[in-house]
Amino acid sequence: MELDRTKIGAAIGRIPSGCSILTAQHAGRSSGVLVSWVQQAAFEPPAVSVALRRGRPIVGLIDGSGRFLLNLIDENPTAMFKHFGKGFSLDDDAFGGLGVEQTEYGPALSACIARMGCRVLERVTVGDHDLYLGEVESGGVVEGAHPYVHIRANGLNY
Repeated sequence: MELDRTKIGAAIGRIPSGCSILTAQHAGRSSGVLVSWVQQAAFEPPAVSVALRRGRPIVGLIDGSGRFLLNLIDENPTAMFKHFGKGFSLDDDAFGGLGVEQTEYGPALSACIARMGCRVLERVTVGDHDLYLGEVESGGVVEGAHPYVHIRANGLNY
């Protein structure tokens, strides 16, 4: 069977996903990055998977601390997309102008509707991304808020 990348991209793009801001901190530095490939991975212990493009600056913070925090975006994502969509180096203030609470997993954003503090269980290399499996050790939710969900036209690029 011949691979048809156009059809494959369209099919993968139909997988619904939300968006989150993944934050991490280590050795006095912290950062955040917009992520859309997040999925529940297990019931017991509760676990999630997160895919990050290799080479993102935040990877060093996650690998150094062994932890990360997922901040789920609400159904009106524009402000978070604008802020985190541009990306940050580790020398940038990724949280300037935002309401933030420090946690042992990473900064928690007050504008987000849910948070999950995770301990890294495993990191797996998959193509151009690394897949992190994290045990969810803490969590919180804003009742009545709804998550942002989107479908992409093409599942082969952002």
